[in-house]
Amino acid sequence: MRVHVADHPLITHKLTYLRDKRTDSPTFRRLAEELVTLLAYEATRDVRVEPFDIETPVAPTTGIKLSNPKPLIVPILRAGLGMLEGMVRLLPSAEVGFLGMQRNEETLEAITYANRLPDDLKGRQCYVIDPMLATGGTLVDAIRYLADRGADDITAVTLLAAPEGVKHVEEALADLTIPITIVTGAMDERLNEKGYIVPGLGDAGDRLYGVV
Repeated sequence: MRVHVADHPLITHKLTYLRDKRTDSPTFRRLAEELVTLLAYEATRDVRVEPFDIETPVAPTTGIKLSNPKPLIVPILRAGLGMLEGMVRLLPSAEVGFLGMQRNEETLEAITYANRLPDDLKGRQCYVIDPMLATGGTLVDAIRYLADRGADDITAVTLLAAPEGVKHVEEALADLTIPITIVTGAMDERLNEKGYIVPGLGDAGDRLYGVV
């Protein structure tokens, strides 16, 4: 498994305001969307392409285009929805599927409650988007869910990650032979006793959409 921490001043700048508890929901949503576009640029360095012949106003040439089957973007509901627009801005021709997963706050285990994905993902590159990689339980279940359906290259894009969560993902998915990559805006210090990332930014879903 490959882990890439996108160390860029603009990413750190936007994360600083995302972390600030004074940042309101509309501003948080806008910053998250902008940040994801920057992270998506890093995450798609190995997106599959194929040659494409065109003619410029001057001469014929060969460029590239995204290969078929197109990449699949998979936001984890609900907080992952706040990252979707930033991803599709960079990959407008990608398809989108949805996974509804929720963490049990007592056991810290992930529960899948919704699935809007193709049954057959053979040969597909998938981009899982979820704001926080905390304990890693949700991401492990999501990646295995996609791999079981045939996805052969999976990249997870997160705003923040905790070392404990990354370690858990690596150990829990050690049996998978497909390429797995984690792209994150920052690797934070640790998890607290409640499984929240420290210093983190709080509950991303609540800060995106308010408490319901």
